[in-house]
Formats: sequence, structure tokens, C-alpha cells
Amino acid sequence: MVREEVPRFYNVAQVARMFQMSTMTLYRAIAAGEFPAVRIRGRLIVPAKAIDEMVEAAYEHGGEVDAADFATEGAA
Repeated sequence: MVREEVPRFYNVAQVARMFQMSTMTLYRAIAAGEFPAVRIRGRLIVPAKAIDEMVEAAYEHGGEVDAADFATEGAA
């Protein structure tokens, strides 16, 4: 049995598909500090943990959460 490894990061296109939005919309949200991402030499990636935490928060609160709250949580 082959065990599929859970990704730790997603690229912007993958996340945009998950949330059924355009990549440009997601890039704009990241640039505005409204969506969490990590920049490595010009490439943006989104931590899977951030997406998991957003989903969990939506379930816990029984509704809507603001992604911007997750973009600034880890900021120093």
C-alpha cells in the first residue's frame, strides 16, 4: 500500500483552484497582506497549515472567517 504524502505547501494556482478564484485575485490578496503566503526568491507558496487552520476556524465559528486574520498571525 502506497501512502500519499500530505503537502506542506501549495503553489498559488493550486490554492486558487481550491477556493475557486482566479490566481490574480489570490496574488492581489497576498500582496495586500490579506492572505498568508511565504515568498522565496520571488516565488510565493501557501502553507497547507494556514489553509487547514482557516477551515477549522470556519467550522468552529459556524461560518465565515477572514483570511487576513491568518495572514498577520505569524507576522513578526
